[in-house]
Amino acid sequence: MSIWHMVYDEARLHRAYCLTKEASAGMDGETKEHYGENLVENLADLSARLKRGAYHARPVRRVYIPKPDGRQRPLGIPTLEDKLVQRATCEVLEAIYEVDFHEFSFGFRPGRNQHQALDTLALAIERRPMNWVLDADIRGFFDNIDHEWLMRFVEVRIKDKRVLRHIRKWLLAGVLEDGVVHAADYGTPQGGSISPLLANIYLHYAFDNWAILWQRRKARGHMQIVRYADDIVVCFQHREDAERFLAEMQERLGRFHLELNMEKTRLIEFGRRARQNRRDRGDRPPETFDFLGLTHCCGTLKKGRFAVVRRTARKKLRAKLAEIGKELRKRMHDPIPLVGKWLSQVLKGHYQYYGVPLNLTRLHTFRYQITRRWKSALARRSDKAKDNWERMSYLAKRYLPMPRLCHSYPSPRPGVIYPR
Repeated sequence: MSIWHMVYDEARLHRAYCLTKEASAGMDGETKEHYGENLVENLADLSARLKRGAYHARPVRRVYIPKPDGRQRPLGIPTLEDKLVQRATCEVLEAIYEVDFHEFSFGFRPGRNQHQALDTLALAIERRPMNWVLDADIRGFFDNIDHEWLMRFVEVRIKDKRVLRHIRKWLLAGVLEDGVVHAADYGTPQGGSISPLLANIYLHYAFDNWAILWQRRKARGHMQIVRYADDIVVCFQHREDAERFLAEMQERLGRFHLELNMEKTRLIEFGRRARQNRRDRGDRPPETFDFLGLTHCCGTLKKGRFAVVRRTARKKLRAKLAEIGKELRKRMHDPIPLVGKWLSQVLKGHYQYYGVPLNLTRLHTFRYQITRRWKSALARRSDKAKDNWERMSYLAKRYLPMPRLCHSYPSPRPGVIYPR
C-alpha cells in the first residue's frame, strides 16, 4: 500500500514544523525562524520535491554532550528540512507500528512515559512472587544498529518503496565532523526525529518478539519484562529462569550485531523474600538497581508491607547539582529575582519527575544543596557580599518551592500496563 503521499501532505509538514523546537542548525545553517519567514512557499516547495523524488537527505552535524560519568555522548543534528520530513514520516509509521509493539515497551511511544514503565515494574515486584531482577545494558545500542537488519525489519510491514528509499537515505547520509563527512555503516544518529522509532522497530524484532516467545515456552515461573528504549529490566520468580534467559539473550542479541555490556548488566536477588533469604544465608541486605534515573530498593511501609522504594539516583543527583553549580557561576552577577525565578523552574521540573512516594528526603536534599550553591555564588560577588544563612533562608523561602510529591503510589489507573 502506498503511504508516501501522507508524508508529503503540506498540512502534515506544517504540523511537523509547529512541533519542531527551535534548536541548533544543521550543516546547511538553516534555522526554524528564518525558514518560517516564507513558511508557506518553503513547505510547498518541500512537498513538491518529495512528490517528484528530488528531495535529498543531508549529512547530520555531529556534536557531543557530556554524560554523568565524564564521557561524551555523540548527538547528530539534522538539517531543518530533514527534521520536518522525518517527523512527518514518523507520524505516519507510528500509526502502523503501534498495533504491533508489545505492552511492555514504553520508550518514545505516543501516550506512554517513564512513570508508566516505573509503575509497571514496581507493581510486578510487589504483587507477584518475583525474587530476581535482571538489569540489562546494551553496549552502544544506537551506534551499533545494523542497517541491513533494520531495513529487513521495516520491510516486514512497509511495502512502499519510496518510504524505504528515504529511510535508507537517512541511514546512509553520514556524519559531518570537523568539516569531513564520514559514511555511516552502523547506527542511527541520535537527534533525528525518526531515530527513536527505528530503534523501537529494531528491538521489537531483535528482542521483544523473542522475549515473549521465551516467556511462553521456557519460563517455569512468573516473569515480567519492562523496556524503555534500550533500558531493559526483567523480573523472574526463579533464578534458573533468569540465568538461562540471560545466556540466551546474549546469543540472541549477538545475531543482530548487539551485545550486552556485562560490566553494567547485573542479575540481583530482589523482591519480597530477598531480605529474609539473604539474612538466613548470612549475606548482606539486597542490592539495589537503577532504572530511569531512580534507584530501586527493597523496603517496607509503616504497616510492615513490602514495597519497592524508589529514590533519586545519586549519579543523577550529583550530575544535576554540578550542572546547576556551573550555571550559577555564569549567572553570578544577574539580578537575584531572575536567578530565583530560574532556580524555581529547575526545582519544579525536578519535583515533577522525581516526586515519587518515599523520595521526599532526596528532594529536600536537592533543594538544600541548591541553596548552598546559590549562597556560594552570591558570596563570590564581592568581599562585602552578604552571604549569611539568615539572608539565604529568606531567599530560599521566597524563591525555592518546597518539595512535593507529584506521583501517587502505583495503583490501577489508565495508561499503566499491569502484570496479569
